[in-house]
Amino acid sequence: QVQLVESGGGLVQAGGSLRLSCAASGRTFSIAAVGWFRQAPGKEREFVAAINWSGSSTYYADSVKGRFTISRDNGKNTNSLQMNNLKPEDTAVYYCAADRQSPLKRLYDFWGQGTQVTVSS
Repeated sequence: QVQLVESGGGLVQAGGSLRLSCAASGRTFSIAAVGWFRQAPGKEREFVAAINWSGSSTYYADSVKGRFTISRDNGKNTNSLQMNNLKPEDTAVYYCAADRQSPLKRLYDFWGQGTQVTVSS
């Protein structure tokens, strides 16, 4: 099993920035990729960004390209999502996830509890 703990959510004004972090523990040697998903009230969960475990490849949803950056710190088994130029439509619960096979899967194997991000207009 892999445990994931997110941190860094909060309230920010439109145009501002937040940095989310995710710490992985447990059988981290089994992880091939980590990613971030989000779910806004009344909407389905959607993919935001992902990175393979080596950090050599990254993937982004079109809605966040150029504003969000995902990165990894291999030595600390953590990954981060830097979110700049935030918009009210970015408001959601953000989930960190890890998968044993691919960053491109729709349903990852392991999930964190989520952290709330609220962007005010």
